[in-house]
Amino acid sequence: MVTDRRLAELFDLSPAERILLVEEIWDSLAATPDQVPVTDAQRLELDHRLAARDRDPHAGADWETVKTRITKGS
Repeated sequence: MVTDRRLAELFDLSPAERILLVEEIWDSLAATPDQVPVTDAQRLELDHRLAARDRDPHAGADWETVKTRITKGS
């Protein structure tokens, strides 16, 4: 469990350092997807999004395009 002191230390990190930390945490979760619980509602939403992608695989943008757009502020 994260203590108040440890949480304060996390908030003392720069925004860039916190983003890197979040990415590392996310990667650790992605490495073991079977350990991440998914609700029925989330599963239905995922099924809906997969079906939409199957109907039009060219809709939307890949992660690199979105990430570039976000970092450039457009």
